[in-house]
Formats: sequence, C-alpha cells, structure tokens
Amino acid sequence: MSRTVKKKVSSMSYSFNKIYRKIYTTKPSNFILSLIVIAIAIFLFGGGLYDLIMQPYAAPYSGGNFIFVDPRLSEQFLSDSIVSIILFSFGTIGLLTIYQSTKYAYKPRQAYMLFMAGAVLLFLAYAFLEVILRIKLGR
Repeated sequence: MSRTVKKKVSSMSYSFNKIYRKIYTTKPSNFILSLIVIAIAIFLFGGGLYDLIMQPYAAPYSGGNFIFVDPRLSEQFLSDSIVSIILFSFGTIGLLTIYQSTKYAYKPRQAYMLFMAGAVLLFLAYAFLEVILRIKLGR
C-alpha cells in the first residue's frame, strides 16, 4: 500500500478500518472467478450486448405463430439471444461434464455415463445452433 493510502486508512475509525482491510485482503475462489468469466462469455456470445444496446422486440406474433428466430441476418429478436444463450450454456455444461468424467478413472461406469451425458449435451447444442444458423441464412 502507498503511504497516502496508509495514512487515510489509519485515520479512519476502527470499524471502517477493519471493513476496509477485510475487503482489501479478500481473495475470491478460482471456481467463482471462472464461473463469472464463463457467464460473461456466454452472455456476450449469445448477443446480450446487442440486446442491451438495441432493445429488440421479444418475439413478434405473425400469421398465428410466434417468430422466435429472425430470418434476417443483420437483425435479431430477444428470443434469438435467449435461445442461443441457453444452447451455449448446454454446450458449456456438456464440456464441463466431459471434463468431470476424466476424474473417475477407477469407476469406469460412472466415467462413461458422465462422458455420454456431456457428449449428448454438446451434440444437441451444436445441432440446434446449426439449425438456427441455417434458418438465419435461409437454407
């Protein structure tokens, strides 16, 4: 700490000084930090920043149906982002489940079940993201 900060901290009352030191010396766990980074990445990949800035329609009702995916490539609905965020989350959970399966080398049945569950989640996320991309591209 620099001298000016030490002076200011020492001149504070004891309770504020104790709170300041507790905040200053707090070290968050790696698990919490990694979850926060993954959540931010999924939010950005899913188009959350676009939704905050542009404030698109949720899901318009046209011809007796809700349109969840905007067929225009340069636009998106709020439901587009929600669907993509959910699918990216499924893919991430699938990858983490596959990683967890490697920790059960001495329990092959459990490792295989975790691996298969992760692979299914990852495949479903990939397949549905491809379907959404094909809808967007008009193929």
